[in-house]
Amino acid sequence: MKETVKILSYIRELFDTPDEFIPLHVPNLNGNEKKYLNECIDSTFVSSVGKFVDLFEDKVAEYTKAKHAIVCVNGTNALHLSLLVAGVEPGDEVITQPLTFIATTNAIVYANATPVFVDVDIDTMGLSPKALKTFLKEHSEQRNGECYNKITNNRIKACMPMHTFGHACRIEEILSVCKEYNIELIEDAAEGMGSFYKGKHLGTFGKIAAISFNGNKIMTTGGGGIILTDDDELAAKAKHLSTQSKVPHKWEYVHDNIGFNYRMPNINAALGLAQLERLDFFLENKRELASKYSTFFKGSEVSFFEEREEEQCNFWLNAILLKDRKERDLFLEESNKAGVMTRPIWQLMNKLPMYKENVKGPLTNAEWLEDRVVNIPSSVRL
Repeated sequence: MKETVKILSYIRELFDTPDEFIPLHVPNLNGNEKKYLNECIDSTFVSSVGKFVDLFEDKVAEYTKAKHAIVCVNGTNALHLSLLVAGVEPGDEVITQPLTFIATTNAIVYANATPVFVDVDIDTMGLSPKALKTFLKEHSEQRNGECYNKITNNRIKACMPMHTFGHACRIEEILSVCKEYNIELIEDAAEGMGSFYKGKHLGTFGKIAAISFNGNKIMTTGGGGIILTDDDELAAKAKHLSTQSKVPHKWEYVHDNIGFNYRMPNINAALGLAQLERLDFFLENKRELASKYSTFFKGSEVSFFEEREEEQCNFWLNAILLKDRKERDLFLEESNKAGVMTRPIWQLMNKLPMYKENVKGPLTNAEWLEDRVVNIPSSVRL
């Protein structure tokens, strides 16, 4: 594709790498990371107890304006715990989107619930409130103040939209639909650290939310995640479950529930604290990169995925849209062969063997995006 040569040349110019391999996204570790890690090691508190764990929670809560932040080993654990403490029980259904990373769907199954797939909006890549309402109108009924799928007879307990690549879905409208149908809103804000909608941080709209700090995210703890909530009871329950449901005692091992070994180690939190100190720099740098991409692709056969009005996106991964699946695959082949790492958006969850029988609505927009969206290099530039 003639356009590909031009695009790859521009990417190499942006990252000032004439010949070397250009990764999709790598962490930037040029702050206090080594200092805090050495301090953590010197303290010998390298597991889930230590000053950095508590400090990191406090600082993330302060940044996001959430009342509580509870760290976890990874974002998937944070999603799993969020579902459990929000009241999702075995046999329940949780509505989510088919266009997402598999952790969203797997976490629902970890809670012994069933994912139900509803379409996305093309301009957000996130769950469509219109498709959600249409699905609920056609498939649900209220029983004793709770929402049930009248076809499967399962309770529809929650809805879990995902903010794709840091772009906000229509979260206020989704929240409104959830309230109308008595469904809990659990945000998968795994990719949303540093993203805001109408001045409010993603992950602070629903009852509870999860953010990921995996090695490839905008800021990292190596592996890690965090739960955000304003609910005191849910926060306490999430922290308790994440620490093996251990009841405090001077010496006895007392556990009052089936818990999980999900609490983030101090050594990861030390890394995260240093990253959080530089998050504003990361955001400024990445928004500048997105602006350059946006200008470059104007008038091109390939379009750049822009942020919407009232949204302040972290542009974790920049995305472009190709003409069709054939053009997408050709671009992926040529770019990766040339040493510029690009990746397609995820295969739809309902097409995976373990989820192909799950209940779903029409998925026209998700299928359209699956055929066209490609991520291009998005690292913070030095």
